[in-house]
Amino acid sequence: MYNFNGKLSENSPIIMGILNVTEDSFYDGGKHLTEKDILLRAEQILAEGGDIIDIGAMSTRPNALEIPENEEISRIVSAVKLIHGRFPDAVLSIDTYRASVAKAAVEIGADMINDISGGTFDPDMIPTIGQLQVPYCLMHTSAKPSEMQQHTEYKDILADMLQFFGRQLEKLHAHHIHDIIIDPGFGFGKTLEQNYFLMKNLETFQQLGFPILVGISRKSMIYKLLDTTPEYALNGTTALNTVALMKGADILRVHDVKEAVEVRKIVTLL
Repeated sequence: MYNFNGKLSENSPIIMGILNVTEDSFYDGGKHLTEKDILLRAEQILAEGGDIIDIGAMSTRPNALEIPENEEISRIVSAVKLIHGRFPDAVLSIDTYRASVAKAAVEIGADMINDISGGTFDPDMIPTIGQLQVPYCLMHTSAKPSEMQQHTEYKDILADMLQFFGRQLEKLHAHHIHDIIIDPGFGFGKTLEQNYFLMKNLETFQQLGFPILVGISRKSMIYKLLDTTPEYALNGTTALNTVALMKGADILRVHDVKEAVEVRKIVTLL
């Protein structure tokens, strides 16, 4: 796993804590809008053992609408400056599919880019990552959040996704990008049944030769199955994160860092 110029701990697997500076994210929207709340959340992630803070300024939940580019940049830049100033050794990931946001964030101290589109929404993203030379998380989705759940038809979901990753990896390599993380994109353009099929076959993605990120924290694949809400989906999340680690996940992206760290501690002894 990448050491981000020596800043990342030797922990493996890696725990990535979510910090959304958004008003409408499905679980924590509106909770971290003030400077005080942003810093408290960053402090919590680090204190509970998180290795990476993943900052998002635009919701990518199903049916989410885009915000203006300048607004996303402003939110991200403010959050990165704030956190970087208080916690200079923290590893900061930026959850965005816009090249301009990625560039602005990395230029002021962000360490990696987490792109839900895998370079398909913004044609400038991959060339920009090539210029920035930071680790890049390549995620699979079927369409933009506003319509992705209307596009869940696959001829063969595993084969189709492997072909997608193969195409995008070729583009990344053409721009001399080799620090890559693979994310199957649970909940992005997949039905509940497809999500569990992908989890059951998570090891398949190891053939791509890159670390695998799993982000299933409190998602509908959990709370709809259990007939509950995101607020009561922690137990299901912990159970599924355990499965993910046992099936080869290298990074867990979570809202609940303490519980994920406990899962890691147990699973790594098995």
